[in-house]
Order: sequence, then C-alpha cells, then structure tokens
Amino acid sequence: MDSKKRSTLLTIGAVIAGYAALRTVPSLLPEKLELQALDSPAGFRKYVAGETSGGFDPFVGLGTADSTEVAAQKAAALQRVSENICSALYGGLSPTPTQVPMASFSDYYCPFCRVQTKRLADMTSEMPDRITVAWHELPLLGDTSNLAAKAALAAKRQNAYVAFHERLMKSPFQATPEYLSRLATDLGVDGSQLVADMQSAAIARELEDSAALARVFAFVGTPALVIGRTVVQGQISDNMVREIIALEREEGWRDVCTAA
Repeated sequence: MDSKKRSTLLTIGAVIAGYAALRTVPSLLPEKLELQALDSPAGFRKYVAGETSGGFDPFVGLGTADSTEVAAQKAAALQRVSENICSALYGGLSPTPTQVPMASFSDYYCPFCRVQTKRLADMTSEMPDRITVAWHELPLLGDTSNLAAKAALAAKRQNAYVAFHERLMKSPFQATPEYLSRLATDLGVDGSQLVADMQSAAIARELEDSAALARVFAFVGTPALVIGRTVVQGQISDNMVREIIALEREEGWRDVCTAA
C-alpha cells in the first residue's frame, strides 16, 4: 500500500473513531437542558439523556406467581409508591438544606449503568454537601440480573450493600449462587443469611416498589435517575447532572415533595 492510500485510510479511521466517541461519551456531546413537564406525577419534569439498556417490563422476574397474583402485586406496589412518591424515591435519605436527593435506577448487566454508577459515586464523594443518592435495583435484563439485585439488597441487611454494589458493578461476572456465595465470603458477609434474605418477602417488596416507580416515571430501561424533581432517562454527563442539581437547588425541589 502506498503512503497516500495509507494516509487516507488513517484519516478515515480517525474520523470514524471521533464520531464513535461523540456517540458513546456523554461529556463530549453538545447538551442543552430542555425540560418537559410531566402530567403525572404532578410537579415533576423530564430530561431525556443518552444510551439506555433494557426496555422490558420492570416487574419481570419478580416472582413465578400466576397472572392474577402478579397483577395484584403490581397494583399493590403502584398504590404504595403513589401514596408518597418522594418517600418511595428517597426513603432512608435525610437531605440537609443544601443537598439535592437523587434516585438512581440501574441493572448490574447494563453496560451504561456500570459507567454512570461509578461516576455518580465519585460525584457524591466530591460533593457531599450538594447531593445524596438512593440506589434502586431495577433488574430488567433477565434472571441473572434479578439474582444479582436480590443479592445486593440482601447484603444491605448486613451493612455490606456498598461493597457488594461496587464489586458487582466493577467486575464481569455470571450471577450464579456459587459466585455470590464466594463474593459473600470475600466481603465477610454471612452467606447463609444472605441466601435467606434473598428469598424474603421484604426484598421482593423492595424490588416491586422500585419496579412500580419505574412504571410511574415511564422508564424504558436503565440507567435512569430522578434528581430532585427532574426525571432523567438514559446515561447523562457529569456536567448535566451538576446543571440539574443547581437548578433544583435554585427552584426548590422540596416544595414538590412536600406537596406530594
């Protein structure tokens, strides 16, 4: 191949690589904060961001009951979360007057979630006075996703959720009972208690409530966020997260949650 052809191919390759980067790295994309008010829940608004994995029924994998029981479970969960949306989103958090709460919905097998979860965790450490995060498990990508989500929630009962969450998000894995048992041992978690909790009604209810919230906000996949009262579908850049946080602090997200 002569030098002219080689130069042309290198130029084309560089253009293709640059275009791919623009599509896959949210921080490189030109962004504009355009918000659309939601009819329901009242007071919330939506920003559509980047890539999403999933697009399935958020109640998939939550049980093997017949259709009548599943329908009853869905209805009960929707009623629970609808009674107080903010409590369902941010329950367990106690934001200070300067903090904006954030609810993160993710799946351990969603590649975009792995990137965004790490970045959100870093931002939380960098700006503890500005944001606090409630992590929701939304396993949409099959039985192994559901198994991993149950294991993480079970680990939370032993104060090991963060360690479990970080390990699962950082590592390629197949969520088998054997793998989760080894992981529990590595992290100093009681494996027998972990298995018992994974099968508990409390964890089933927690997953049902997160799935119900996904239905309320019409999430079509993961990752998804609610920042104050701003709903975000898809991967989002750090700059846009900061812009939404600043807007929520300025406009007073607490007014909506108080009204809710």
